[in-house]
Amino acid sequence: MTMDDPTPQPPSREALEQALGYRFNNAERLTAALRHSSFVNEQPQTDISSNERLEFLGDAVLNLAISHLLMERYPDLAEGELSRNRAHLVNETQLATVARQINLGAHLLLGKGEALTDGREKNSILADATEAVIAAIYLDGGFDAAFTFVGCQFRERLRAATQTGYETDYKSRLQERVQSRYHEVPRYQVVGERGPDHEKIFTVRMSVSGIAAEGDGKSKKTAEQEAARAGLELLDRSDRP
Repeated sequence: MTMDDPTPQPPSREALEQALGYRFNNAERLTAALRHSSFVNEQPQTDISSNERLEFLGDAVLNLAISHLLMERYPDLAEGELSRNRAHLVNETQLATVARQINLGAHLLLGKGEALTDGREKNSILADATEAVIAAIYLDGGFDAAFTFVGCQFRERLRAATQTGYETDYKSRLQERVQSRYHEVPRYQVVGERGPDHEKIFTVRMSVSGIAAEGDGKSKKTAEQEAARAGLELLDRSDRP
């Protein structure tokens, strides 16, 4: 590595496979999952592709695996609760956390520009690569192998899925995120009520720095949390390249 080369020598493939808990039959599948579009764009070869298609497939595999695990672990949860818990588990922040736990960033193939701008630490890049790796495992070893990987990486998160405070941290998470980015705090306003007094549903609007999202709930507090969750999803989408 030269002084003007921003790309560090990545750890060995064996080290990554050990962290994944899976050994690939076809090493190229893992390599393909690590290739960011910025790297591909700088290569003279025309026959290599980025991990974007694998990301698409991995998202579907991950959602199926998490849905299965949630239904298995929480047989009494209604569909709405299952969907909310899955949305919390399958998002950019959680996926980036998984990537950091297995040191995935150190193995990514990035273009020089992304490497120079800390691309290995960007949530969007890490999250996409995690989904791509899940797809690579699925293609290489089948759904059982991918399911085992997802189960291992999300076991603690699944265990906490319905504990007190699991969903009620959306407001604090959103506030931490927007304060660091925009130096503002979210504002919440009740914009609607419907239903009889004993079954009233509140609608709350969250707004901060031009971003707005709404949430419904049987209490104002729950509606605020739902609005914050929707706001976090908007931020996740806006962070994607």
